[in-house]
Parts: sequence; C-alpha cells; structure tokens
Amino acid sequence: MGLTSHKVLALTVLIAVAAMAGTVWLWPRLSKRSWQAVLGRIGALLATQLTVLAALGLVANNYFAFYSSWDDLLGTGDSGPVVIHNKADASGRLRVETIGHAEVKGGGALGREPRQSGEIREVRIDGATTRLSTEGYVYLPPQYFQPEYEQKQFPVLIVSTGFPGIAKNLVTRLNYPGAALKLLQEGRMQPTVMVLVRPSPALPQDTECEDIPGGPQSETYFTKDVPSAIQATYRVSSDPQSWAFMGNSTGGYCALKLAMRHPEVFPTAVSLSGYYQAADDPTTGDLFKGSEQRRNEADLMWRLQNLPQPKVSVLLAGTREGDGNYRRETEAFVAATRSPMKVSYSMLETGGHNFETWSKLLPSSLEWISQHLTVPASGQAV
Repeated sequence: MGLTSHKVLALTVLIAVAAMAGTVWLWPRLSKRSWQAVLGRIGALLATQLTVLAALGLVANNYFAFYSSWDDLLGTGDSGPVVIHNKADASGRLRVETIGHAEVKGGGALGREPRQSGEIREVRIDGATTRLSTEGYVYLPPQYFQPEYEQKQFPVLIVSTGFPGIAKNLVTRLNYPGAALKLLQEGRMQPTVMVLVRPSPALPQDTECEDIPGGPQSETYFTKDVPSAIQATYRVSSDPQSWAFMGNSTGGYCALKLAMRHPEVFPTAVSLSGYYQAADDPTTGDLFKGSEQRRNEADLMWRLQNLPQPKVSVLLAGTREGDGNYRRETEAFVAATRSPMKVSYSMLETGGHNFETWSKLLPSSLEWISQHLTVPASGQAV
C-alpha cells in the first residue's frame, strides 16, 4: 500500500485508537510500583504517542503533499532523467559579508579560492523605494574573480524559497551554488550571479509578492529595489534579457507572477512546484483589501484568459503524481498559453512538495534558464 493510500491512513488511525484504548484498559494493572509496571507504563505511553503522531503525520502529508511515496519519504528509488518539453509556438543598499564557497554535492569545494569555486556572501537588501528589507545570499561564480573577466558583466538569477522557508535552505538543502558550479564545470551553464532570498520582505506576513494596498509593497521591492541594489553592488548586466527569477512553491508562484506582470524586468522565469493563484490564509491576511480586480490580476490563469499575454519564457517543473492538483493545473496553464508567451515544462512521474523533488529538478532547470539568459556583447560574460 502506498504512503498516501487511504487504506494506510485508516489502518494507522485504527492502530492509534487501539493503542489509546489498550492503554486506558491496562493502566490499572500498570499502576503498581514494581519495575515491571513502570516499564509497562513507559511502553504504553510511547506506543500511544508514536501511533498518534504517525496518524497525524499521514493526515498532514496527505493534505500538503510533502511526500508522494515510501521511496520519496526514504529518499530511495530513481525517477530517471528530467526531460524538458517545449510547447509548440502557436505563432538601495546592500550589506555584505563573505561566508563561504560553493560546494558540489559528493565532491566538496574545489579549493578555498574564489577563482576556483566562487564565493557565497550573506547580504541584507534594503529597499530604497519600499523601505522593506530581507536577508539572503549572493553567489558569485569563479569567473567573477578571474582576471580575464574583470571587465565583464554577468547575468543574474534571483531565487526565492517557499513560505515560510528561509533563504539558507537554498544553500544548505537545495545547494544552488553547488549545483550551478557543477553545471558550470560541465559546460552546461554560463557563469551567473545568483541572489538567494525568501519570498516575503515583510515577515511574518506572507505577501505573495504582492503590492498590498496600504501595506507592504513586495512586488515593487522585488522588481525595483532588489535589481537596483544588485546592480549598484556587483558587476552585473542591466539588460533585462540578463535577468531571471526562479523559485519553489510560493517562490515559484512569485517567479511566474513577476515575469508575467513585469516582463520588462524578468522576461525569464522558472517555477518549481509553484501554484497559479495567490494563497489566502491566516499568514497572508487580506492581500487585496476587498478588490476583486486585484485578486483576479494575481490569478495567473485569469491573466492568461483575460489579458494580453506577455513576451516571456517560463519553465514549469514538478511531478505528475504526489503533489495534489499540480499536474492538472499545470496542464491547464500550458494549454492556455499563447504567443508571444513561451512555456516549457518538465515533470517527474512521482514526488511530493519537498526538497527531494526540487533537488531532482534543479540541474535541468538551471541549465534551461541559463540558455535563456543573454548578455549584450559589450558586457559579455562568457
């Protein structure tokens, strides 16, 4: 029986109920002061708690789609290569601290010199326009420090984690710097400056990268303040074709929305298991202040069906099974896309809404996005 099977859930709940009933029934016999009775009480309590926690864990997993199978949970099994499909064309300030170097999973860092493995810097990006700020990381590729590139400008990839994730997960759990370094070594990715952040600069609220009337202007922060701060601090191209946005879950929704609403800033985007409509829960509050028009404009399917489609290229990456309605919603999004917008997609057969899935999708997604980033000849970085 599969991890998400209703039979597994029902059996686990039944065992939990039986464990609680058994504990209540046996407790009078275990009330003695002998060491056997003490061990019996400990065992009964542990068995009850473990079975209840297992049942609650399965309920939460079935609802949020964290893991789709036992292999997904245990990290076993092989999903095979990730294939990307292209839909046929129908026609401020930056506070910086160096903290380390990129590491390739399984291989370690290629020396401690930035010219060999690049450099990871911890940053705080203060928004000159919005007065918002967020902490994150900037990865500078090895070429950034090599003499032959000292007059060159580099493309930029902004990466957002999900909510309420932390930017550090993009370094420690998904290892974006290490993945990029490995692709760079293999000639599958051009040297790119990566900015790793979380999707809300107004914690603890989940702003869904939205300009909230009378509230935090997160959309403006990511489309104006962040690019301005990065351009003022690092040797990067100011040409929009050199910029892209990528993210997982909430970060994936943000990537798509910001690209569709601001193609002049981010003409390229990648969404890993991203959704297509702004979340509405206690963490978001009232994002639209009662405006149905604003709510519609944050609905990406509504935009495809009711507004001119932007000249952007997007990649949608996720799983066919194990992540709720992702496949159905993504297929509907792809079907609704028209020129000049271009959409590509890649799907693993199974996988949950988790780091294991996104790690498998990461290399091919980075390679795809690198193929869509261009730098003007005067600032060519490759």
